[in-house]
Amino acid sequence: MNILRTTRVALRALARNKMRSFLTALGIIIGVGAVISMVSIGEGARQGVEDRFNSMGTNLLFVSPGSRNRGGVHTGSGGWQTLKAEDAIAIEQQCSAVKYTSPSSNTRAQVVYGNKNWNTSVQGTGARYPEVRNWEVEEGTYFDESQERAAAKVAVLGSEVKKNLFEDEDPIGKIIRIKNIPFRIIGILKSKGESGGWFNRDDMIAVPYTTVMKRLTNQDYISSIDISAVSASQTKEAQTQIEELMRIRHKIMPGSEDDFQVRNMSEIAEGAAQATQIMTILLGSIASISLLVGGIGIMNIMLVSVTERIREIGIRMAVGAKQKDILLQFLTEAIVLSVMGGLIGVFFGVGLSKLVRYISIFSTFKTQVSANAILLAFLFSASVGIFFGFYPARKASRLDPIDALRYE
Repeated sequence: MNILRTTRVALRALARNKMRSFLTALGIIIGVGAVISMVSIGEGARQGVEDRFNSMGTNLLFVSPGSRNRGGVHTGSGGWQTLKAEDAIAIEQQCSAVKYTSPSSNTRAQVVYGNKNWNTSVQGTGARYPEVRNWEVEEGTYFDESQERAAAKVAVLGSEVKKNLFEDEDPIGKIIRIKNIPFRIIGILKSKGESGGWFNRDDMIAVPYTTVMKRLTNQDYISSIDISAVSASQTKEAQTQIEELMRIRHKIMPGSEDDFQVRNMSEIAEGAAQATQIMTILLGSIASISLLVGGIGIMNIMLVSVTERIREIGIRMAVGAKQKDILLQFLTEAIVLSVMGGLIGVFFGVGLSKLVRYISIFSTFKTQVSANAILLAFLFSASVGIFFGFYPARKASRLDPIDALRYE
């Protein structure tokens, strides 16, 4: 019996019980669809993390207050208050592997323009912030070092704030009020989009960090320091130089715990990539369980089919069919079921992945359908058909022809 004829016979046998065949294949459909959609969600998360870190630059470092063991405060409100603006100046002047620094002092505030208001993050930064964070100014200009020194009341808007306060109106030169203090808008930052969950990087206003400290928070310490190394290859060197300088400036004795943390973007990106990779594997593994359940369903139905068709098997053997022919026929039926389920599952999984992009709760992240995931899930579904279909097929091929013909 050749393969094509066997396949035609298998299709006719399955067509006789269309609903049962569909329900049997449903486990495979759901399993393949779940594997593809779960892996695509994981891949989308990985790509989103990678894109975010690449947009910041691989030569980026952060200094924050507090030790690694005890944690630090990044908001500048309460807790550790060990970082000063002078630390940032010293790092830029004395660390040869450092190109620029940007002190940070942040707060949240209600921003008012005319009869409109918007609650947003007010980020106090240094004049070199756009170069450090690889963030372009789309309109107008960023504030300069003279405005930073003077604690000038100037502001650069993120695109989300511009949209909510000004809509189509040109904001350059307009006056907004932050905590009832007037600020003149001098620029608009280029949109960077949403990031990681529900955080929108464009929902912010940048002002000189000196302005935040003097006019908005009345603090004499900063919350963190953003630093760009001379090049990505010198990031490690820059980190070492910064740690050595900070220990000297903060008078930390050998063996004592640091009151600061220095992290580089490469380490953060690597840790995030590993986390998303583990998540992808975990999601795919969980989804694969449904494929195994689908395989068990195929074996169960094929055993029922063998019992129902004992007389048919006996007749085939009586007219010359060999054991291998019966084995091949039932094994082909199981494979056809799983392959058809796999094909439908591929379309189901790809469709589900695309649907996730448009569901509002997931609007902040994209899915990425992987060709490797599709191929792997499809091949796995075929393998499930072979593995779970073999026992019923073997049982059918070993029936005694005389007993089969007598079966009622």
